[in-house]
Amino acid sequence: MNKKTKIILSIVAVIVACVIGFLLYTMREQMLDSKQMLELAEMDKLEMENEYEQFAMQYNEMKTQINNDSLVAQLEMEQKRTEELLEELRRVKSSDAAEIMRLKKELATLREVLRSYVLQIDSLNRMNEALTQENSNLKTQNEQARQHISNLSTENESLSDKVAIASQLDATGIYAEARNKKGKAAKQIKDVKKFVIGFTIARNVTTATGIRSIYVRITTPTGDVLTKGGTFAYENRQLEYSIRKDIEYTGEEQSVTVYWDVAEALSAGNYRVDIFADGHNIGTTHFTFDK
Repeated sequence: MNKKTKIILSIVAVIVACVIGFLLYTMREQMLDSKQMLELAEMDKLEMENEYEQFAMQYNEMKTQINNDSLVAQLEMEQKRTEELLEELRRVKSSDAAEIMRLKKELATLREVLRSYVLQIDSLNRMNEALTQENSNLKTQNEQARQHISNLSTENESLSDKVAIASQLDATGIYAEARNKKGKAAKQIKDVKKFVIGFTIARNVTTATGIRSIYVRITTPTGDVLTKGGTFAYENRQLEYSIRKDIEYTGEEQSVTVYWDVAEALSAGNYRVDIFADGHNIGTTHFTFDK
């Protein structure tokens, strides 16, 4: 083998080693990104399981606080439905995005139903308290009224925890659009200059009104978060967010639109949008670019 041939073979060997090294590095990065997305999905699923469990427990508690057989039967039916959905969620894999999304929508519906029962029972308690006050001028009835008011105080303490959950905001009708530099829908990932994300904050008469901070978090197919460095508190830790918008919430249905100006290189694949408020994930959606 002559000297020229040896040199060529040495160069080829170096090139092959570099290619193999690059492929190994790329595979390792992809595995890390997949692991991060799976961890976030598992955290989301765990939070949903906790909420389902709390709803089932609250239905059980409310049944012991009322003497209306018809209302108790309704609560038992809703409790059974909640427990069935919880079992479905426990059987679902965290990676099954479609099924997780369906059960999250079911969870939002359950929250609305629970709110209606909280308000109904609270209304019944207020009516009972008013009747007790009207009959307070008779000694025997006055004694019964005092006992009843004492019982209501205990019940109201329990109901305050339920109202806290019922007062959680919900984002509905979530959509995400990619637009080009002319403000029109972008068909290819290379043309995307802006993300437009819109949703509706549902009507909620049980929540406090006033200024509320809404955080939108956009996660790329590689598991990175589109962010300018801002963070917010969630599940005893700080999460990066993409967009923050403060709104004046009145308790009525309210439309919200936010924008992300794309300044980074984007990759094809599945993008995830999470919406947070008051330390809760109040809505999620996905959109995909093939190329």
